Amino acid sequence: MDKFWLQQQVLERLAEDLLQVEQAARVAHETATHAENIAENKYDTLGLEAAYLATGQARRAEAIRQAMAHWRQFRPRPYDASQGIQLGALVCLVGADDQQQQLFLGPDGGSMQLVCGAQRVQVISCEAPLGKAMLGRCEGDEVSLQGVPTGRQLEVLWVH
Repeated sequence: MDKFWLQQQVLERLAEDLLQVEQAARVAHETATHAENIAENKYDTLGLEAAYLATGQARRAEAIRQAMAHWRQFRPRPYDASQGIQLGALVCLVGADDQQQQLFLGPDGGSMQLVCGAQRVQVISCEAPLGKAMLGRCEGDEVSLQGVPTGRQLEVLWVH
C-alpha cells in the first residue's frame, strides 16, 4: 500500500471538509447579519446564536487549514526497525479475536478512515491513545490500551 497515495487521500478529504465548513460558516454569517434577525427584545437570540455558530465554523475551518498544511509538509519515511513505529508508519494490528486493523500514523487533524481496494485504513495521529501506545514498537510486539475496560491487547503483525 502506497503511503503517498494515503497522504493524498487525506488531503482530498480535508479539502472536501474545508469546503463544507466554509459554506456552513457563510450561511451562519448571513443568518447572523440578515436584517430580519435583528433582535427585537432580549429573548430574541437567533442572530446571536447564528453569530456564535459562524465563529465556531470559522475556527473549525482554520483548524482544517492547519491540518492540511501539516499533511502537505509531511513526508512519510520507510519503516526503520531500529527505531520502531514512528510517524508515517503503516501498521497492521491483530487482536485476540484474530481481527486485523490497519493504521496509518500521520500528523494531527487527519483522523479518518480510508478505503484502499478492499482494505480499510484508519488514519490516526501520534497523540491518539493508540498512536502513543504504538510508538517505538516493532513487529511482534504487543500494544496495550490503558483505560479500556478490558485492557485490550493487540499485536503488531507488520509495519511498513
